Amino acid sequence: MTAEPAVAPDHGQYAGDFTGGGGFAADEGFAGTGGFTGAGEPDDAARRLYLSILAEGGRIPFTGVHETDHAAIQQLVDIGLLMPNAMDACYTAVSPRSVTDRLGAELRSEATRLLVRAENLPGALDGLTRAYDAMPRPPGRAGGAVYVEGHVHIRQRISQLVSDCRAEVLTAQPGHRPADTLQVARLQDVQLLQRGCSLRTIYQPVAFADQSALAYADEVTRHGSLIRVLDEPFQRLIVFDRTVAVISASEDNSTAAFITDPAAITFLVGAFERDWARADTTEAAAALGHGPARSTPDRVGRLLARGLTQRAVATRLGLSERTVAAHISRLRDRYGAQTLFQLGWLMRGSRDDR
Repeated sequence: MTAEPAVAPDHGQYAGDFTGGGGFAADEGFAGTGGFTGAGEPDDAARRLYLSILAEGGRIPFTGVHETDHAAIQQLVDIGLLMPNAMDACYTAVSPRSVTDRLGAELRSEATRLLVRAENLPGALDGLTRAYDAMPRPPGRAGGAVYVEGHVHIRQRISQLVSDCRAEVLTAQPGHRPADTLQVARLQDVQLLQRGCSLRTIYQPVAFADQSALAYADEVTRHGSLIRVLDEPFQRLIVFDRTVAVISASEDNSTAAFITDPAAITFLVGAFERDWARADTTEAAAALGHGPARSTPDRVGRLLARGLTQRAVATRLGLSERTVAAHISRLRDRYGAQTLFQLGWLMRGSRDDR
């Protein structure tokens, strides 16, 4: 009695007569706009199975496939490294070279299609771009300052400037930043950095007391943002592409001035660069867990070395004068200083100015 031939497993697009060694249908990863799905790279299990099939002569009967190998077999068939042969009731190994040629041609075709889409995209969005550029902006004379009132309107205008930015943003952010503000800023700033723009920010040490601020700083620095810490007072400032500067115009930050005067912007950028040069990269790294943290006595000593009085140090660090006096006493013992002036002088020679 003649044995009944085994039924070929159902592999979708591969069903039918394979005796002619016919071509495979195009990889479904290229259907529509989906793009290549990565099917040209077999996983470890599929690689091992393919090598074992080669060791057996490049063929494996349908009935010889172990149940645990079904997923690997399907993967190899999908990639094109195995061809199910219904006539011989077996899988036949296909040269990886021919698979590489086929998938390479498909990838190049897909890349060409994507490049064409990229070239056509500005034209496709041209109407929307014109509408965005024509959107009403706050009125004001050219080269002067436009005052915007209300936190909502200020954030909206800053969001527009972030989306319009093409090269650089400079920011000085004193004090705390609310968690909801940081959440919005993180999304905007990451997109800004991903577009290739640079972002430099100066903070005060108190800014890193909140977990939300640390999370924001960690996220943006991973995308290339630069952060420094300046342990002294400075004003809130944002400069976009050195063409528009935003400063606070009220004590509660409910009014902001948007400045476009070139001379004023040059002055503000110069002030930022001076603060940036004095700001500390070590303290920012410590806050983000990338370096050793400075102790309170060290911070007291650094401010003394800058010539600040005991009262000024207490105000700067938010400590009582009695607490600062205690730190100074211990620092005097450590450095063998008799006077406050001598202590500041001795610490000036040993402090880290990076």
